[in-house]
Amino acid sequence: MIERKEVIKIFKKNNALLNGHFRLSSGFHSDTYFQSALILQYPKKAYKLIKNIVKQIKQHNIKINCVIAPAIGGIIVGYEIGRILNVRSMFTERVNGKVCLKRNFLINKKERILISEDVITTGLSIKEVMTVIKSYDAKVVAIAALVDRSTKKINFGVPKFSLLNLKIKNYEEKKCPMCKKGSIAIQPGSRNQ
Repeated sequence: MIERKEVIKIFKKNNALLNGHFRLSSGFHSDTYFQSALILQYPKKAYKLIKNIVKQIKQHNIKINCVIAPAIGGIIVGYEIGRILNVRSMFTERVNGKVCLKRNFLINKKERILISEDVITTGLSIKEVMTVIKSYDAKVVAIAALVDRSTKKINFGVPKFSLLNLKIKNYEEKKCPMCKKGSIAIQPGSRNQ
């Protein structure tokens, strides 16, 4: 199993662990940002990380028929998990602000689905995907992410796997100490852009 220090080293070496003033996809502000795409652009590095998530999943003997990711951050993570487990991999997209399946993707009734993500902050994207899956009368059986940076313990009701679990402070914009000092947040994320 890959060590936590090694994961952080990979993120830092690829300039994927950033420090500054960021507006996250969730709307919160933070001084730390994980730009997973900078690692996931390299298939060998992506595989090295994601195979370790799959090892965790396999240790729990969870039967999975399909992997679904919220676009865009979780797509590569989901694809690699699907490839390693030899199951289908799909992704949801936003249409008029609502998360849904497009491109003729279909979920079969009673299918056992893992939701993949690159970084978990508030869990909103995962909860939205869970709603889509339940609308097809399928079952979410696990969550997997490269990084879980949620400040509050999020209970999705299923096992959650990640390579890093970090407690990183997030601030509401009105309470952000960096904003109070006159700093302007940048938004490198993908949601609502």
